[in-house]
Amino acid sequence: MEAREKKKQTLAQGCAIFIVLYMILSMALYFIAGEQFQSRVSEKSITSVDATTPVGEILKGDIIEQIFLMESDILSSISLKFATYGRQNTGTVEVQLIDNDSNNILFTQTLDVSSFMDNSFITLRPEEPIKDMKEKTVRIAVSSETGTPGNAVTIWYNADIQNPGQKLYIKGEPAQGTLCFSVEERDPLFFGKHYFLIMGSIGLLLTAYCIRIVQCQKTGKKCYGLVLISTIEKYRFLLQQLVSRDFKTKYKRSALGVLWSFLNPLLTMAVQYIVFSTIFKSNIPNFAVYLLVGIVFFNFFSEATGMGLMSIVGNSSLITKVYIPKYIFPVSRVLSSAINLLLSLIPLILVVAITGVRFTYAFLLLPFSLICAVIFCIGMSFILSAAMVYFRDMQFLWGVISMLWMYATPIFYPETILPQNLMVLFKLNPMYHFIRFSRAIILNGASPEPQAYLLCLIAAFVPLAIGTAVFKKSQNGFVLHI
Repeated sequence: MEAREKKKQTLAQGCAIFIVLYMILSMALYFIAGEQFQSRVSEKSITSVDATTPVGEILKGDIIEQIFLMESDILSSISLKFATYGRQNTGTVEVQLIDNDSNNILFTQTLDVSSFMDNSFITLRPEEPIKDMKEKTVRIAVSSETGTPGNAVTIWYNADIQNPGQKLYIKGEPAQGTLCFSVEERDPLFFGKHYFLIMGSIGLLLTAYCIRIVQCQKTGKKCYGLVLISTIEKYRFLLQQLVSRDFKTKYKRSALGVLWSFLNPLLTMAVQYIVFSTIFKSNIPNFAVYLLVGIVFFNFFSEATGMGLMSIVGNSSLITKVYIPKYIFPVSRVLSSAINLLLSLIPLILVVAITGVRFTYAFLLLPFSLICAVIFCIGMSFILSAAMVYFRDMQFLWGVISMLWMYATPIFYPETILPQNLMVLFKLNPMYHFIRFSRAIILNGASPEPQAYLLCLIAAFVPLAIGTAVFKKSQNGFVLHI
């Protein structure tokens, strides 16, 4: 009786800890995700025209002004194309963003022209995105207090294009044409605006379900959550032993052992990097990191599903002699592969550091895509292991399918080359979403948009639900066919 009461207290404490962790993680996610949860880049953002003509040296007292109309609610950044005349200039230029109707200065930034590259865009970002800008007329004013002849920069414009709602003034005089500038406009997101309401509602639902689980335990009733917790507790030791066995068996009699978890992704990346960066001239920014992220995730998928495929057939001696929940075998294979996944993150982090990618708080979001990938592979392993029992040619067929799957996933090529009319089909590929999510975190140093989280969850749990249903329906016939 005492042990039973202690068990009830442990479950109640566990549920309380779970709710507290949910609250902490929800708060952390909001602050880490930042602007990406608040708004998204608008399709109405202004893009630069082609450069044809310089405005001339920006000398002391000169002002270049570009007037334009904001179509979205938030202004995130502006970019201007400067030229240095191929020389090293000194001094500064001042860029102001002004509300043209009220003449209020929205933000000012002074730029050191000695750092300018010839014919390049300089991007300016206010400390905080400027809001409530929709339908407002805005003016960019560029001036200099230090420019002298032979020691000044210029700005490019296109004299042949006059965009509606835009006016250009060069040194106080109206001019035909448009400055070479771009504006990142952003639209507010419903999810970000109501984030705490949404996450709070989910928290209340989780709290209510935790209370139900505790009540079911007290009254002796059954519910899915309680059965799942009891099963995990009952077979946790067995699962640990199977995972340990599978992991050790993988490197049995190998001279380098676990070191292959580091070498495999690095060697694969080295070969593909040489091929695609030199022979095929890939122009993807930071191609080494881009490539390695794809390799790490797809290697895990290939290994986990390959091991999961044989999980039931390979354990036939245990299944036919002792009662063990059969789903433990595919799960243990995937979890043992997940250990390799974690180890392969070490060379990925090293390459990220070597290539100079900036580490940000967004890296803390990486476990989300890793967990989603593991859940997806468990679902796939349920399907494949069940199919293997009844159809032994599945192991050969899966080798072909996984190879095609690899080429259908943008691992070593940019997703921009995919035909737009076929993007819907490519987005049905769960690996596309996990890899894209991780690349956004690592390469951009920022959280993906809220939609990316939802797509990863769907890509993980839909195959898991399908795999669970298929496995549950077919498992009773395993003993007769293995």
